[in-house]
Amino acid sequence: MNFSEVFKLSSLLCKFSPDGKYLASCVQYRLVVRDVNTLQILQLYTCLDQIQHIEWSADSLFILCAMYKRGLVQVWSLEQPEWHCKIDEGSAGLVASCWSPDGRHILNTTEFHLRITVWSLCTKSVSYIKYPKACLQGITFTRDGRYMALAERRDCKDYVSIFVCSDWQLLRHFDTDTQDLTGIEWAPNGCVLAVWDTCLEVRILNHVTWKMITEFGHPAAINDPKIVVYKEAEKSPQLGLGCLSFPPPRAGAGPLPSSESKYEIASVPVSLQTLKPVTDRANPKIGIGMLAFSPDSYFLATRNDNIPNAVWVWDIQKLRLFAVLEQLSPVRAFQWDPQQPRLAICTGGSRLYLWSPAGCMSVQVPGEGDFAVLSLCWHLSGDSMALLSKDHFCLCFLETEAVVGTACRQLGGHT
Repeated sequence: MNFSEVFKLSSLLCKFSPDGKYLASCVQYRLVVRDVNTLQILQLYTCLDQIQHIEWSADSLFILCAMYKRGLVQVWSLEQPEWHCKIDEGSAGLVASCWSPDGRHILNTTEFHLRITVWSLCTKSVSYIKYPKACLQGITFTRDGRYMALAERRDCKDYVSIFVCSDWQLLRHFDTDTQDLTGIEWAPNGCVLAVWDTCLEVRILNHVTWKMITEFGHPAAINDPKIVVYKEAEKSPQLGLGCLSFPPPRAGAGPLPSSESKYEIASVPVSLQTLKPVTDRANPKIGIGMLAFSPDSYFLATRNDNIPNAVWVWDIQKLRLFAVLEQLSPVRAFQWDPQQPRLAICTGGSRLYLWSPAGCMSVQVPGEGDFAVLSLCWHLSGDSMALLSKDHFCLCFLETEAVVGTACRQLGGHT
């Protein structure tokens, strides 16, 4: 792997454009747009306050910057840099803002989740949607942009409503049989909607009948010998690197750490590290806090919050657990390669982890001092990704699929 130089960053705000041509990042109240290939600055926009959220339109022609503290959204055009739009929610306040799939409507969630306001950039019309639930991921769109699923809370019960994005009319409405719904997510093919709870397990729903297909449990003990459990372990470099050696750091990257990381395949039964939830306090660490489908819909990755060091990979075709990765530190973020079933994981340290059906690998991120990777995002091509720390970001350029596949197999891969 190769790494770019390090750039300044605020609030982990760094996103590739959907067409893969641009990279947007924020430094306080400034929005910086770079060319992905050269990393040269193409546009520099100045907002009215510190930016708290950015999002590209689906056609990569516009980018919104939300300033929640001031109830403002500013929209910038890449084709016409002199054009811009300002949306002021006024006394209603603002807690969330996102694009519709057509890239011409903006959905703003007001304070206390009283409603969602849909603003049209073309007609300047406004639509309102009531009862949005205050949860981590309460809005999700199908990949073709035709439908929106919205998590709702009415009369102390959880519901999901399906809207047609062309006119924002209600198509379906049903309850979810959850205690406290935390998030919803469409599968990439739009045929399955996942709904997860704070205290229960992952549920998969049928998109025709809206009935539960199955429920995935996350036990602390793995006893099935068919499930491969990878455990991260530290290895001192003087013990011999062998196939675990990392690419040499670029010039001036600083010394390597005193220990390196590798994966070992654990023999079942395996007991995973657990946290005892503090149930008498608000927001206890329990339930499914992260969930993502692979682009081909073959796999589902999850993290159980009271088993924070583990990533669970499920075979969706066979509806069974496929593999478990147990890290040395709690998992901060994971994201699928857009082009193949390859999962990137970070744990807040200076290492990047990759899983594929072929196996696992761990890579040291070079840099001055420790570059603590708090989040990451893939480029559309799957050839690179942005690694984000508290105050900086860099790009990681991956090897070809064949080389990475070979490295994974050397690190205890399986088929």
